[in-house]
This record gives sequence, structure tokens and C-alpha cells, in this order.
Amino acid sequence: MNACDLVLTPTHLRFMNRRFACTIGRGGLTGNKQEGDGATPRGVHRILEAYFRADRMAQPVPWARPIGPQDLWSDASGEADYNSRVRAPYASSHEQMRRADPMYDLILVTDWNYPKAESGKGSAIFIHQWRRPGWPTAGCVAFSRTDLRFIAQHLSPRSRLIIR
Repeated sequence: MNACDLVLTPTHLRFMNRRFACTIGRGGLTGNKQEGDGATPRGVHRILEAYFRADRMAQPVPWARPIGPQDLWSDASGEADYNSRVRAPYASSHEQMRRADPMYDLILVTDWNYPKAESGKGSAIFIHQWRRPGWPTAGCVAFSRTDLRFIAQHLSPRSRLIIR
């Protein structure tokens, strides 16, 4: 473990000698992640990409890419592009990256089952803004907008999300 890691505990996340309130998946933590189970996968996850809504915020970090109106994330298990960013029109099952609510205004993409996805092992395990404190996610880790932005701005290329 290094100083730039994000470490999830049962009650909060530790990062840079600070504690951050967060929420996890409605299915709790799991060592056997499956598509649609609502659980947050245990493990050591690298943070590979960042996306943001340029119409709602300034670029939070230089490596963040804007989310466009056609950007989707495939959750179509069995498809070649399962658990990756795709563009509309896309007939298979997917999630909108450009949402009406602010939940995906800033997304940090973890390497859970990505970029080489195994069918059925879960998709779109992101770090994003929570709906509200204590409200579970579909498997992601979520924070307040202010905390999420702070975390994104202080990540290093060696940062990992550690979920035990």
C-alpha cells in the first residue's frame, strides 16, 4: 500500500491521511462479482480514466475527457464491447454516461473487468458522485461532489482503490 492509495474501510475511505464519507453497492462487498448483483468488488483496482461533463464543470484534471451526448457504457454481457465505452446508437444493453442528474458529472473508471472484460463479471465499476449520503450505488464507490473532485485532483498515476 502506498500513500496515494484510496483505502475503503467499513465506514469510510482513507486517502492522503484524510477520511471521506462514501457509499458502496446495495449488494455490499463481494469477492465474486456478477453483472447486475449491485455489489462492489473487493480487490486492488487501478484508476485508468476520467470523464467529465464539460457543460457542468471545468476540466477537473488534465487527463479527464469530456462526456459527449452519444457516450454510453456497455453492460451487454457476451458482446465484444462489454464493459467499455460505446457510442449511440447502440442496440445492446448499456448505461448513459451523460445523465440528467449530476451523478456522472465526474467519473473515475477503475480497471475492474476492464479493459479486457470477462462476460458476466460486472461492468461500469466507477468512482462517481453519490445520489445523497448513505444512498447505495449499483456497485460503484460514490462520494460528495466536493470530495470526489478533491480525490480526482490529488490522484497520482500509482493511485489504487483498495477494497478488502
